[in-house]
Parts: sequence; structure tokens; C-alpha cells
Amino acid sequence: MLVKLILSSYLMLLFLLTNGDAQAGELAERLANFPHWEKLTSVKPAEGDLVYPDWMAGTWQVTSTLVDLAAPLAPDIITPGFEGNRSQLNQPVSFLVRFVKVKPQIFGIKTLPKIDNQSGILVADRVFNSLNLSKAYLGDKAVLAVKVDPESPNRQITLFRGERQLVSLVTARTTENTPNQFITTEVFQQYFKGGSRAYFNTVESTTAYHLFSRANPKIEADQVTAVYLSPQDPDYFTAGSRPVALYRYRLEFVPSVQSNQ
Repeated sequence: MLVKLILSSYLMLLFLLTNGDAQAGELAERLANFPHWEKLTSVKPAEGDLVYPDWMAGTWQVTSTLVDLAAPLAPDIITPGFEGNRSQLNQPVSFLVRFVKVKPQIFGIKTLPKIDNQSGILVADRVFNSLNLSKAYLGDKAVLAVKVDPESPNRQITLFRGERQLVSLVTARTTENTPNQFITTEVFQQYFKGGSRAYFNTVESTTAYHLFSRANPKIEADQVTAVYLSPQDPDYFTAGSRPVALYRYRLEFVPSVQSNQ
């Protein structure tokens, strides 16, 4: 059950996204075409951390709701836990996330144009966000810790009870950015070990964040997570470039009281 939840919920919402540039409108069009997806080809190798827009700074109370899911290759290929996840449809889950300023050189981030090195750049607090997210879906007792590689923000390990681990490695990403909208795509490899057998797959998460207004600091997001088979899977060549599972979420962000602490 733990593996099923991890594959379908926990990693589907990690906020560790992107700093390359997609062609204008490509990601927005991709979201509009759900569930007709192929692997994204315009992503670039992941380097350093995601730089978020300043309007996402602070601590937010997030409500995440699974609003749709699809198995494009069913009934021939269905991922573990897919059918069981139908019970999560329209069931909101809440947790805290925060975005903080850091110096560009942290994690090897290169200085970007028009960025003030003194004020820093905005990134996700990965440990805080991932720990809150995983506990919200799996429960406080199931998750022991989240660790981010001190040499790279793109490698993360989640430790569970029973000597189980989930290793996530961001490999590619891209973004689109307009004044009140920020769209990101990230591709990562995930490896779960500690159960009866190790499990590998590839996950792509695309999220469009929309700010209502500066005077009304509320954010809504449309997020789609696509699960692809890894080369280790016997159905890998049958699936080809097509995802074997798609999950669509509606995310609502409202400022948390912690933002003022």
C-alpha cells in the first residue's frame, strides 16, 4: 500500500521545479491537451535549483485535490495502485509549503540576468515542503525524514519506517513565465527500495501557477503528473514514449499565518 501511495500521490506533487525555458505556450498547450500526452522533448538537463517568481515568496497553506486520472494504455498496462487511487478523486489534502530567498551560489546556482545577488533568489524549501507533503498523504508515523543532497538540490531521499527509502533525481526541466503565471515541467527518476522488490520509473510533473493579483495574494495551480515506465520494466518498449498513468490536480494556495512569523 505504501508503494502505491508514493507512486501515485507523494511524488506527483513535489515542488522542485524548473529553470530552463520552453517555447512560448508549449507547456500551456500541453496542459490543455490532457490526457493526450507524449514525452516532452524540449526539456533541458537540470542544473541548479528552480528560481520561482517573487510573488510566490512566503509560507502557504496548500489544498490539493485529485480531479482526474487516466491510464492511456489500459487494460494492457496499468501501474501499481492506479485503480486504488480512484478513491482519492475529489478528496482534498492540505499541507504547508514555503519558498525562501537564498544566495545564487547555493547548490551551484548561476547568477541570472537582472537578479540582485544581495537580495537573493527565490527557491522552494525542499525539506520542509516534501516532509509536509509526504506526511499529509502517508501519515506522520510513516515518514522518518527527508534529506536533500548537499551537493545538488536535484537529488532527494525520503526515509520511511521499515528501512524503506525513496530516491528521487531530477534529470530535466523547462518553464514558461508571464507576469501572473508561472508554468513548470520537471522530469525525474524515482527509485523505491526496501520492499519485496525495488521499483523504478520516470515521472514528469507539469504545473501552471496563477496569481490572482498582488492585492489578493491567492494562487491557483493546475498540475498534471505523468508516469512513464523505466527501461527495467518488461513493458518499456511496448509503452514507448507514452505515459502509463496520468494524474490531474487542482492546487489552491492561501497565505499561512506562518508568513508573518
